[in-house]
Amino acid sequence: MAYAYDDQNIFAKILRGEIPNKTVLDTEHTLAFHDIAPQAPEHVLVIPKGAYVNFDHFAQAASEAEIVDFTRAIAAVCKELGVEPGEGGMGYRLLANSGEAGVQEVPHLHVHVVSGRPLGRMLQKQ
Repeated sequence: MAYAYDDQNIFAKILRGEIPNKTVLDTEHTLAFHDIAPQAPEHVLVIPKGAYVNFDHFAQAASEAEIVDFTRAIAAVCKELGVEPGEGGMGYRLLANSGEAGVQEVPHLHVHVVSGRPLGRMLQKQ
């Protein structure tokens, strides 16, 4: 599927420096920053600097360097927040919404790293 990227979305504007953010991590291919409307005590957004609409677009079109950098950036954010369960942290949840059914609000790939309290079930059991 071909994706059309909207370069006027809020994350594109953040990447261009048009909108300020509270940066947690800035690498060659990735930016991580605190969510402006946090849903938990720790809520950081991790975005690639490339023009990718969602995760499958990124996985199909990004370079290996971008993919490795993005993945390692998520790990670095978890370490920075102190939420890694293997290091004594309480754990975290990663969320990446995609498309209308996934309730994606910004058409730029972003992963939410959420922690700091018990988060409950992600979906109701059926």
